[in-house]
Amino acid sequence: MTKRLLIVLFALAVAAGALAQQATFTMALTGDSIITRKVSVYKEPEFLKLIEIIRGADASFTNLEMLFHDYEGYAMNESGGTYMRAEPKLVNELVWAGFDMVSRANNHTGDFGVIGMRKTTEYVEKAGLVQAGVGESLTEAREARFLETPKARVALISLASTFTAHSRAGQTRGDMPARPGLNPLRFTTTNVITKDQMERLRALAKEIGLGAGGRGGQSGDTFSLMGTRFVVGDKPDLRTEPLKEDLDGIASVVRNASRLADYTIVTIHCHESDRDRTVPPMFLVTFARAMMDAGADLFVGHGPHVLRGIEIYKGKPILYSIGDFIFQNETLLRLPSENYAPYDLGPDAHVADFNDRRSNFGKSSFPADREIWESVVAVPTWRGRQLVDLALHPISLGFSRPVTVRGRPMLADRELGKKILDDVIQRSQRFGTKIAVKEGVGYVELGNTSSQQ
Repeated sequence: MTKRLLIVLFALAVAAGALAQQATFTMALTGDSIITRKVSVYKEPEFLKLIEIIRGADASFTNLEMLFHDYEGYAMNESGGTYMRAEPKLVNELVWAGFDMVSRANNHTGDFGVIGMRKTTEYVEKAGLVQAGVGESLTEAREARFLETPKARVALISLASTFTAHSRAGQTRGDMPARPGLNPLRFTTTNVITKDQMERLRALAKEIGLGAGGRGGQSGDTFSLMGTRFVVGDKPDLRTEPLKEDLDGIASVVRNASRLADYTIVTIHCHESDRDRTVPPMFLVTFARAMMDAGADLFVGHGPHVLRGIEIYKGKPILYSIGDFIFQNETLLRLPSENYAPYDLGPDAHVADFNDRRSNFGKSSFPADREIWESVVAVPTWRGRQLVDLALHPISLGFSRPVTVRGRPMLADRELGKKILDDVIQRSQRFGTKIAVKEGVGYVELGNTSSQQ
């Protein structure tokens, strides 16, 4: 082989490598999927166009807020709300829709105990979906899971700040098995009140037998009462902070995963909010930024069933909540007695009776809450390691439609789509994020990078 030919081959190799670095990689990101019915049977153009967006991405993600089993386990005494369960074969509907990855850590993970969690893991694995967020120990629940694609390797780390106590995974000292469960993010809450309010609170606590010398009495500017911590400040406020033990443990997983994958996703199920449900709590903002600093390329929130703002932090996207994707929580096959009892419904009551009583026949709760049925599918695009585009496709889940229809997503019409994007634009302003709308799709402006506030 001549020297000239070697030079030519080397130049070609360098050029091919440069082209590879310029290749784009896209993801389709969706929020909560509570699926209890088949979706593959529907043919509306707005639905099929949405499915094509998911299928067309190089990697697609949803939060699996559902358990798949045949009632092998029993309902726990506490659930995440409605006890979630669907036929195991429905996991294949998510595969049909184009999903590759699902998060498993959420407030319904433990509805049917360890058996329900394990059976769900079994069915999701058989379907070929990458899943993260649960395991036989805290170490296993925390660890990243990896999606292999022709273009890139993607790491997924799933956790929840909203969960039932029994579903939190634990560690072992070697003398007994670890507790199976989910990957938790715990946090502390401090209520800031004025000096005058503190004096009145102490007086009231003493009057009812919880004052100084009792269970809640302390002196100075700090006071704890019935598990709630109060401190004196200039004005009332609510401060939350992620538990350092959990933040540090999850950050170490992120640092490891980011060196083993091309793109790393951290995703959280978080119902908690500031005083407004559309505003993420302080602990979530702190945690999300810490995960980006640890090496994550993308942070995806879900849980409050409403849209929250978007932050571009050091060039990386934080989506504090992208709402719902599938919300078929009214067509479960069975519910345990724990769901019926609060509404004084006896053994002759069924799922439809529970739905009617909980929502006052559709006048309150989920059926009457328009924003729960409005969401987006987010599609970020990278060129190499640089984020070059973040598109937001507004979707409707059928607010005010019959129970047999609502809960299934479709691309929103122009009027509703504008309203949904306007909501995201307004809620992103606190993070300095700007979003332009072109032909019914939102595009996040990536020029500005936020800094710690």
